[in-house]
Amino acid sequence: MSRTDPHIIPPELLLKAYRAGIFPMADSRDDPDVFWVEPKMRAILPLEGFHLSKSLARTLRRGHFNVTCNAAFEAVIDACAAPRPGADESWISARIRESYMGLHEYGHAHSIECWHDGRLVGGLYGVGFARVFCGESMFSREADASKVALAWLVASLRRIGAELLDCQFTTTHLASLGAVEIPQGHYLQLLAAAQRAYSSGETAAARALADELGVGAATAASGDAAAPLGLPEGFAALRSAAFGSSSPGKIIAQFLTQTS
Repeated sequence: MSRTDPHIIPPELLLKAYRAGIFPMADSRDDPDVFWVEPKMRAILPLEGFHLSKSLARTLRRGHFNVTCNAAFEAVIDACAAPRPGADESWISARIRESYMGLHEYGHAHSIECWHDGRLVGGLYGVGFARVFCGESMFSREADASKVALAWLVASLRRIGAELLDCQFTTTHLASLGAVEIPQGHYLQLLAAAQRAYSSGETAAARALADELGVGAATAASGDAAAPLGLPEGFAALRSAAFGSSSPGKIIAQFLTQTS
């Protein structure tokens, strides 16, 4: 299936849907159709409410995983879509996959990967815009791999001043990490607030950070004036802060402990 296929959801339409609080799903991996979802109850993970357990902090400090951002987006979405023992049918169909691949190329879909001995063992992907990140799915092939990816996500989003981490639906796993459920109406209020215009001070700070890191702001990739910095820049800032450290995970654990 080519991303020029008319059945692929155009990046502009997909992003517009997220900005309005809705997102697409499919009934199965082989389903050619998609349906648009607006849950009555929405799961979010308050960025200041991430639960960093002692065991997860130890895993981060040990540097068991090498963590990257946007290094293997396609592999991450494929791993998230793969059948899992005892799990329901995946909602990530071929059409969904190709649509998000297009959104990734558009600059608004990102992944965080966890590697061990050169193997991809965990990660997550989602959609970012303005001060919002909508987590789509995560996977883990080793204990704590998806939790470490989520810890890096939260820390990266905090670093760039993001305000809303959408988890869509709650699970026991997400609840243990701090996710809570709120009515869709409340979510839409938070979503609108997180898309307000940036002040001149915020824009200047974002540009200064981008210059410091030697990276282009998100506007250069997507033309989105409401998103001067995105997840990759926040991730790069954390990696930069960890330069010379024996374990970048130590920086993440310290950052999350200080701000939790």
